[in-house]
Amino acid sequence: MLSEDILYLSVQELSTQIHARKISPVELTESYLARLEKLGPKLGAVATLTPDLALEQARVAEREIAAGRTRGPLHGIPFGAKDLLATRGIRTTWGAPPFKDQVFNYDAALIRKLRAAGAVLVAKLSMIELAGGGGYSNGSASLQGPSRCPYNLDHWAGGSSSGPGAAVPSALVGFAIGSETLGSIITPAAFSGVSGLRPTYGRVSRHGAMALSWTMDKLGPMCRSAVDCGVVLNAIAGKDPDDPTSLDATFAWWPPRGKGKPLVGKRLGVIQPEFPAEGGPEAGQIFAAALDVLRGLGAKLEETEFPDFPYGPIAVTLYTAEAASIFRPFIESGKVMELIDESQKSGLIAALSLPAKDYLDACRLRAEILPAVGKMFEKYDALVSPSRTGPAPRIDVDFNAPPPRPAGEKPPEHPPAPPPSEDRKSTIAASNVAGLPALSVPCGFTKEKNLPIGIQFVADALREDVCIEFAAAYQSATPWHRKRPSL
Repeated sequence: MLSEDILYLSVQELSTQIHARKISPVELTESYLARLEKLGPKLGAVATLTPDLALEQARVAEREIAAGRTRGPLHGIPFGAKDLLATRGIRTTWGAPPFKDQVFNYDAALIRKLRAAGAVLVAKLSMIELAGGGGYSNGSASLQGPSRCPYNLDHWAGGSSSGPGAAVPSALVGFAIGSETLGSIITPAAFSGVSGLRPTYGRVSRHGAMALSWTMDKLGPMCRSAVDCGVVLNAIAGKDPDDPTSLDATFAWWPPRGKGKPLVGKRLGVIQPEFPAEGGPEAGQIFAAALDVLRGLGAKLEETEFPDFPYGPIAVTLYTAEAASIFRPFIESGKVMELIDESQKSGLIAALSLPAKDYLDACRLRAEILPAVGKMFEKYDALVSPSRTGPAPRIDVDFNAPPPRPAGEKPPEHPPAPPPSEDRKSTIAASNVAGLPALSVPCGFTKEKNLPIGIQFVADALREDVCIEFAAAYQSATPWHRKRPSL
C-alpha cells in the first residue's frame, strides 16, 4: 500500500507522479480502496464502494499511460461521487431508505465525462437524504448515518454533500463530486476543511443526477486545493444535449505560473456578516486574518452588501415548490414516511400546499435580482465572505433548536424580528439565487476544538476562473489546505 504522504497529494501532484511512472494507478486505487474500507465507516463517508469497477478502470488507465496514450491530468486518479449521481449497475441511494436498493442502467453525464478523462470511480459517497429537500433537523438524516468532520469526530461534516466533505480531507479519494442547491458544497467545504467549487448554474450537466430544484441545482468538484477544483472543472464542464439547461460555454483553465503579489490591482467586495455569539467570534477573527492575507497579496478590499432582496425566502420558495413537483408521486404515495428525519417528512408534505403565487412571486423577484447582483461585478472582481459564520455543529445538535442562552436568562416573550438588512449579507442565499460560482477554501481552525473555518470567493456568472484565481493565490500564501486530520 502507498504511504499516507502519497494519498494526501493534490490531483496535480498525483498526476505528475503517475505520468512519470512513479505511481501506479492500480496501486493508487488499491490504496484508496483500503483507506475507504478502513476509515469510511468511522467517518460516515461511504454509501457504496466500487472495487471491481475501480480496479478495472485503473488497469485500463495503467495500460494506456504505459503505451503513451494519456487522457489528461485526471487519468488514473481515483475519485468519489455523491450518491445522487446515477452509476450503471451500482446502487444510487439518494441517501434515503426508500431508495436503498435503487439501481440505474446508465451513467450520469458527469460520470461519463470523468470516465472519458480516465478518472477512476472508487466509491459513491454518502449524503443527506434527498439532499435535504424538505429540510432536516440534524446531521443523522442519512441512510448511512451522520458524516463526521475529520478534524473532530464529535462534529458534523456538513451537508448535504456530507460524504465528500468527510472523504476529501481524510485522503479517502483523490477528489470528489458534490452538489449544491443552497449551500451543499460550500457548507461541507467550510465545516470539513475542503476546497469546494460550486460552478455557475448550467456550467455542468445534471443529466443523471437526482433533481431537487430544476432552477437551482449545481454539480461541482470538492478537492484538497483550489487549483485541483479548476483541473476537475475542465473535465466536467460543457454543453450536454441530454440537459437542456446546460450552457454552451467552454471552460479551460490552467494554473498560473506567475510569482510575486498575484492579486495586485484586484478589487474585492467584502461581505461582512454578523457572527453569532455561539462559536462565531473566533470565526470572525479567523476571517479578519484571512482578509489581511489578501491585502498582503495586493488585493484592494472594500466592505459592501448585496442589493436589498429577501434572498433566503426566495431561495427556499423556489426549491420547495420545485421539490414538491419533482417528488409529488413519492409524497402522495405515502413512501415519504419511510424517510429518517421528521422535518424532512413534514417539509415535503407541506411543500405540496405551497401557493403558486408564492412561487411566481419568487420567480419575478429573481428576474430582478440577476441584473442587480450582476452589477456588483462592475465594481469588484469578486466578492469575499465567510463560508459560514461559525464552525461545524456537534453531531447531536438539533438544527431547529433556538441558540443556547446564558444560565438564568429567560427567552423574550416576543422574539425580535431580524433586521431588514440581514439578507443583504447572506452570501450563500444571494449567490445561489443568482446562479453564480463560488469557491470555499479553509482559512483557519478554532483553537479549542480544532474545527475548520472557511472563506468563500464569489464571481460573476461563468467566471469560475476568477474564484480559482483568488482562492489559489490565498492558498499559495497559507498552509490551511495542507493540514491533515489525526485519524
